Amino acid sequence: MALGFAIGVFGVLILFHAAYSTVQYRGLLKITEEEFSGPPFNVVTELSLGLVLCMWAALTVPGKFLSIHPDSEENRIVSLPANLDFMIFNHRGKVFPVEMDLKLKQ
Repeated sequence: MALGFAIGVFGVLILFHAAYSTVQYRGLLKITEEEFSGPPFNVVTELSLGLVLCMWAALTVPGKFLSIHPDSEENRIVSLPANLDFMIFNHRGKVFPVEMDLKLKQ
């Protein structure tokens, strides 16, 4: 997990460097009074590499994927507690009246 996290941090640093390089390149174009047509090839390469590293880290760092199939043996049994006295349904819906006689205008 530490390796994946380090690769993710390295990927984010590469993305920040690509952003800084693009801003610096646009500043250079303003000085030379040329029009911006797109980032240079090395910035596009950095963006691609940073994206791949960040995606790889995002998929490997969180951990093992769990099964979502209902008949899988890995699933946990989720049940309500035996004592239902502590279940509180306190929400903003209680400010509305129970019966609302609203009719649609035709």
